[in-house]
Amino acid sequence: MSLDINKIRKDFPILSTEIYGKSLVYFDNGATTQKPQCVIDKIAEVYSTINANIHRGVHHLSQVATEQTEDARKIVQRFIHAQHSHEIIFTKGTTESINLVAHSFCRQFCKEGDEIIVSAMEHHSNIVPWQLQESITGVKLRVIPINDKGEIILDEFEKLISDKTKLVSITYVSNVMGVINPVEKVIEIAHKHNIPVLLDAAQAVQHIEINVQKLDCDFLVFSGHKIYGPTGTGVLYGKEELLNQMPPYQGGGEMIGKVSFAKTTFNELPFKFEAGTPNYVDYIALGTAIEYIESLGIANIKAYEDELLAYATKRLSDIDGLKIFGTSEHKSAVISFLVGNIHHYDMGMLLDKMGIAVRTGHHCAEPLMDVLGIEGTVRASFVFYNTHEEVDRLVEGIKRIVTMFG
Repeated sequence: MSLDINKIRKDFPILSTEIYGKSLVYFDNGATTQKPQCVIDKIAEVYSTINANIHRGVHHLSQVATEQTEDARKIVQRFIHAQHSHEIIFTKGTTESINLVAHSFCRQFCKEGDEIIVSAMEHHSNIVPWQLQESITGVKLRVIPINDKGEIILDEFEKLISDKTKLVSITYVSNVMGVINPVEKVIEIAHKHNIPVLLDAAQAVQHIEINVQKLDCDFLVFSGHKIYGPTGTGVLYGKEELLNQMPPYQGGGEMIGKVSFAKTTFNELPFKFEAGTPNYVDYIALGTAIEYIESLGIANIKAYEDELLAYATKRLSDIDGLKIFGTSEHKSAVISFLVGNIHHYDMGMLLDKMGIAVRTGHHCAEPLMDVLGIEGTVRASFVFYNTHEEVDRLVEGIKRIVTMFG
């Protein structure tokens, strides 16, 4: 099935917006995706018809809200092909999901001198939580280097593994370069040494079909707002055996079994890791967002986005002085670039005046910028509601700016 892009675009009301008198071209999808009307409507519907705190009430509204929240959990389970719905932990986003694992996994399994392996292309959210654990448990970070194409060097990864290695935590897709990491091979190598693997799928889950059982990853995390759902929502998938061994991340209501001043026992999965009143309205709407994606078909989405990426790469590469960072053959729909000596901030600001939204800066990946020897890039990130005509507007806009700078 091919996607009817014009029909799809009508599902996203913000795409009809004008910026400075020009129709919006939104190429900042790597930062957050826009929301279809069905998601917006679902949020209003829940607040208008069934809003009540979940899991704790015997009254009708609470029961219905609880049922819809747990249905959303099952939708996530189905979407990533988890074995059990209780392996799906709702969080605020990728960042909280990684912090949860860093805190609970390290507390249970790590001691001073143990090591966590990450890659040189990680987002700060997959660096800083582990660094915080350095002062708590004494773990150290080891970093997989990358080659000139932006790909991790697997031989060097294997050399990093030792009897001190406790976990590999790696991004599935680089948020800066769009490079798709060979996560299947990473997991295979790590598991040869009985080392669990966490996949940061924040930039993958909306573009690539994910089957956590087939991948055999031990943890997988992503954010709802990057997959057309509400902000403040996220998912941690973890294998049941590991989650059961890990202590709670936060304490409070819902995550308890029984509380006394002498002793507290903890709830079963997934509630052990979901302290306090959850963001149930938005979790329900996240389920709606995923159902929308399923209605289009993730394979159809990937095919269209891959074609759009190839078109954009070719057109941008024809611009004199434009350099693309991340030239692997295995990429998702992201292009980071610089043009000559034009500062990325200037490029982004001037494109904005033309109605074109891109992201500029270090993209929360300063260590990668150090490796690349630059301060930042312009990043255009595409999804299925973007068009070839919008790519053409980006190309013409860049050419115009190049002329302005002489």
